[in-house]
Amino acid sequence: MNTSDEHTATSESAASIAEVLDRVKTEVGRVFIGPPSVVEGLLVALLANGHVLLEGVPGVAKTTLVRAFSQTIAAEFKRIQFTPDLLPSDITGVYIPNLQSNEFVIRKGPIFANVILGDEINRAPAKTQSALLEAMQEHQVTIEGVTHRLPEPFMVLATQNPIEQEGVYDLPEAQLDRFLIKLFIEYPSIEQEFRVLQTHHRASAPVPTVLSQADLARMRRLVENVHVSDEIGHYVVRLVRFTREHPQVSLGASPRAALALVKAAKARAVIYGRDYVLPDDIKALGGDVLVHRILIQPEAQLSGATGNEVVRQALSRVRYSEPQ
Repeated sequence: MNTSDEHTATSESAASIAEVLDRVKTEVGRVFIGPPSVVEGLLVALLANGHVLLEGVPGVAKTTLVRAFSQTIAAEFKRIQFTPDLLPSDITGVYIPNLQSNEFVIRKGPIFANVILGDEINRAPAKTQSALLEAMQEHQVTIEGVTHRLPEPFMVLATQNPIEQEGVYDLPEAQLDRFLIKLFIEYPSIEQEFRVLQTHHRASAPVPTVLSQADLARMRRLVENVHVSDEIGHYVVRLVRFTREHPQVSLGASPRAALALVKAAKARAVIYGRDYVLPDDIKALGGDVLVHRILIQPEAQLSGATGNEVVRQALSRVRYSEPQ
């Protein structure tokens, strides 16, 4: 097969996959009444083999969204409710004695699943967050010195409440950096909230499985083969360097952030039926990928500076292509 034939086959495959992913959006949208962009963000992370941090005030259906999304995938789903007294072993598991064989056997914790809902993750103490960090980064956990691989696919969808102050722990920068994207779930629009009132008393039809694990593996391989031009690469580098050099920023986006932005953009290209990345993919995902990786200087925070504003400035001021 020549290069032209390969490009045509890849394009046709991307287009057919886009149809399947549209069905995922539709099925989740039947249960989660909110902005479609949030569901698209979850799909980006799923195809890019990344994790998602969902932030929103109580009552905006974060847990409902995650449950519905997980049901569209042929995968095992487990929920972990994070509390201040949660121990690492409560997540990873422990070795217990088997009295019949006089051996220790592992009792696996809830982390041994494909899709993990980490509810109120910022309530977990540092040791527990460290155990989760290893799972997110290495797709493995260590129990009493023994390393265990986690099942594939493996995806963490963590929620946190931005207004809660008591009994919470700030997520360390190292853990924030492991989330591919951070999605903010706002209050629903007037029309959406009215739909909630109309439908909350009626049981929704079960969300069907749309993606098999084989489908997901094939889609992820397609994402890996999405073309990223040198111009796109230079554009991403200039964007992340803008955040590092901003006078109000104490810690800007790292090279890992640049890699995450490219990976997410490749996944978005597949969602829209393309086998190449456009500048629009980078612009659409710049905020979701970069904001939680930026630390604003304390004095700048007092004056109202935010990571969102820094990313907006980067996207508006950094040119896609340098002038000749």
